[in-house]
Amino acid sequence: MLDLATIRRDSEVEAIMEMSERQIEALGFTEHSRRHAGIVSKWSGEILRALGKGEDRIRLAEIAGYLHDIGNCINRKDHAQSGAILSYKILTRLGMSALEAAEIMMAIGNHDEQYGQPVSDVSSALIIADKADVHKSRVKNAVKDVFQANIHDRVNLAAERSFVRVEEEGKVIALHIEIDTAICSVMDYFEIYFGRMQLSRKAAEFLGCRFSLVINGAVLL
Repeated sequence: MLDLATIRRDSEVEAIMEMSERQIEALGFTEHSRRHAGIVSKWSGEILRALGKGEDRIRLAEIAGYLHDIGNCINRKDHAQSGAILSYKILTRLGMSALEAAEIMMAIGNHDEQYGQPVSDVSSALIIADKADVHKSRVKNAVKDVFQANIHDRVNLAAERSFVRVEEEGKVIALHIEIDTAICSVMDYFEIYFGRMQLSRKAAEFLGCRFSLVINGAVLL
């Protein structure tokens, strides 16, 4: 049974993730490195575990979460689709069954808000975990004046903390974010993340839950 630890040690995975990080940094995007991959992997698994899914489903979600952005080594455009194909080739080479590798390929191919849709429990957990990672440490551009920064950097710079919590009572999947409103307003957040929150809501509904967004303790969705 192929596990996440084996995948993380693989030299091909390491090389592709290194190139992904280099390209994203060169393009000036927010961080999509091993840090982001590790957080999305962890949260994807935790969501399914909290919902009582089996260990095999949790394992697939963790692997999908770790590999979901490797398509950035090819191009940022359509990175979900290229990453899905790359992941299938890597996973089958490492001995994963075609069926499990195809499940992960499908989840990765559907994680981006431009084309993605929740089509399985694994893909749904991945969508929510990916969109939940908002934090100031993701900003890699040199920012001398935060108020002159582009809106994506400003929103992330304002985010002191974010986490996902599955609340058993009422079956709610809640994204909690703590934002410094002196840096950016809640409206700034919605301006760039509205589409992502819509996809997260669909993903939560696929899992039989309601999606909730909580910013600075106030329930907004």
